[in-house]
Amino acid sequence: MGDTGEIVINSIVYVHNLHYLCSMMNRNTDDSLRLPAEWEEQSGVQLTWPHGQTDWRPYLAEITETYIALARAIVQHERLLVVTPEADAVRQLLTDRLGADSLGQITIAQCDTNDTWARDHGALTLMGEGGPQLLDFRFNGWGDKFAWQYDNAITAHLCAEGLLHGQRRDYDDMVLEGGSVESDGRGTIFTTSLCLLAPHRNQPLDRAGIERQLLRRLHAHRVVWIDHGQLAGDDTDGHIDTTVRVAPGNTLLYIRCTDASDSHYADLAAMERQLQQLTTTGGAPYRLIPLPMAQPIVYDGERLPATYANFLVINGAVIYPIYAQPANDVAAREAIAAAFPGRELIGIDSRVIIRQHGSIHCLTMQYPRGVLRA
Repeated sequence: MGDTGEIVINSIVYVHNLHYLCSMMNRNTDDSLRLPAEWEEQSGVQLTWPHGQTDWRPYLAEITETYIALARAIVQHERLLVVTPEADAVRQLLTDRLGADSLGQITIAQCDTNDTWARDHGALTLMGEGGPQLLDFRFNGWGDKFAWQYDNAITAHLCAEGLLHGQRRDYDDMVLEGGSVESDGRGTIFTTSLCLLAPHRNQPLDRAGIERQLLRRLHAHRVVWIDHGQLAGDDTDGHIDTTVRVAPGNTLLYIRCTDASDSHYADLAAMERQLQQLTTTGGAPYRLIPLPMAQPIVYDGERLPATYANFLVINGAVIYPIYAQPANDVAAREAIAAAFPGRELIGIDSRVIIRQHGSIHCLTMQYPRGVLRA
């Protein structure tokens, strides 16, 4: 048994290294650009504000309170960009609730919107010697599930208004949502085959074709594909930011399900086994930190995708979702603290957010240092 196991492990490492060498041949030759890791210094965070013409309408007051809590947490650490078609009303609301002094940390952009998921319609920012590049990929409502035309135009509008510093790259020929990719800041991109190969995204491109596009456009040298982990109620077809997150020191946080009766158990166990087999570009295993699986939350007869992986890293802090499950909320906090030592941990009740099948990371998009103008 021991000899066989060693052969299997060595084979995995060999295939991984062969894949790495092949990807190096496909990568973009400009080494000065890279997709920063989320924990690197930021200039600010974008929130696209809810309003009565979004799917939040039935519980608009409740989700607005959640947004105010998010805004309050963000402005304590960095700048906030609010995108809304109701600029005057939102400005007054933030003045009343956060105080006039906080408005110095907030930029409000008037812009038509379909919905509020800034992670997926916001720009992915490359940093390099020539300054920021704002990659404006097509957002199509997660495969034409929902209206998306206004949201797909937000980044172009922000750049035209001079609110974002950097060169906008029009990538409307490719669908790529921010929640579908994770970067270690050193050229490795993590993603899921569940999402990127889902219908109505980038057909007829296959996995190899999509990988070539990711390597070229994100200036990456390696793509790591995760093949398991879709949560019940998830509209995104399995975004990686709902199940696996990257942290400093070659660390991966991931959702672990320990309840064999849960419908997610087998799939998440398969995901854990896949993560255990991954190695860094240097051939070392990743440091793995499990996050708890939230107890099922059902709304209007549907199980919602409650996940502790959907946290946001900002300057000096991590804003993470909580679900009024004391034991799980504490366990998630401890796991995130172990991955991001020294940062303030801010838990925000996300039970209303998940009614629309996302959580904190889905609602936000961070911009690296020098991008968001004061």
